[in-house]
Amino acid sequence: MAQISVEQEPVPKRKKDSLLIRFAKQWDIQLMVLPALALIFVFSYIPMYGILMAFQDFNIFKGMGDSPWAGFKHFEMFFESPEFMTVMRNTIVISLLKFLIGFPAPILLALMLNEVRHMFFKRLVQTVSYLPHFLSWVIVSGFAISLLSTDNGSVNILLQKLNLIEEPLNFLSIPEYFWTILVTTGVWKEIGFSSIVYLAAVAGVDPHMYEAADMDGASKFRQIFTITLPSIMPVVSIFMILAIGNLLTAGFEEILLLAKNPVLREVSDVIDTYVYRIGIENSRFSYATAVGLFKAVISVMLLTIANLIARKSGNSLW
Repeated sequence: MAQISVEQEPVPKRKKDSLLIRFAKQWDIQLMVLPALALIFVFSYIPMYGILMAFQDFNIFKGMGDSPWAGFKHFEMFFESPEFMTVMRNTIVISLLKFLIGFPAPILLALMLNEVRHMFFKRLVQTVSYLPHFLSWVIVSGFAISLLSTDNGSVNILLQKLNLIEEPLNFLSIPEYFWTILVTTGVWKEIGFSSIVYLAAVAGVDPHMYEAADMDGASKFRQIFTITLPSIMPVVSIFMILAIGNLLTAGFEEILLLAKNPVLREVSDVIDTYVYRIGIENSRFSYATAVGLFKAVISVMLLTIANLIARKSGNSLW
């Protein structure tokens, strides 16, 4: 029997609702976002008016309206200052160390926890590794200072018991050890909490892929490199872009608390601590604002470049 073909009329395309109509349909959800938008506007956008101080000889008594304009004077002063090379070197080196060590550390922890089958032990490790994130840097720095103390410090006692040193070392007054101490405490504090997102991403991987790999005789390491890592790569890419954008944020609280000894300034003075010392302690507000604006511009450039590179793999932020 011959089949009779019936021509179907094309389905008219549905007209896309306007932005106002979509907003009205989702008014309850949009309402929940408004407090966050207001918070960002008040504390992030309105204070940007203060950037004008970087181009003025700001006088606290005259205010921003009557302070004379200085152009790029304070930027030139920073570039020509004797501290410029030291501050930039410390900022870049500390940031790179934190990025190269601190960024992959939670990924590795998430991959290892994913392979743990004993649920009690897994939850115990997760809890213990999460807790330091909720401690302030005041507590963490005090804990580190206590461990490294020459007076009954655990690290010195252990090294003496192992006959590696004869006399206790004051680690926080030796510049050669400061970067190691800073990066180690930072990784210890954040590794557990940062691994939460990666654990969630790993949990979303299709288990049938692992079953197929087991049938093919793939080892656990092979499954990690061929299944797990490629599956969570979009999440890794997003966090890598954000980390690159914060590459000049070497740390403020931890350095301010751990580097109290003036001997360490040669290896601990970064842009954030330099701005604090020059702007708050020395009251050079215009100069400090110019240095902070320089850091912000470089950070935006790094974020944009990282996003453009990631866009080629389809995992960009915008």
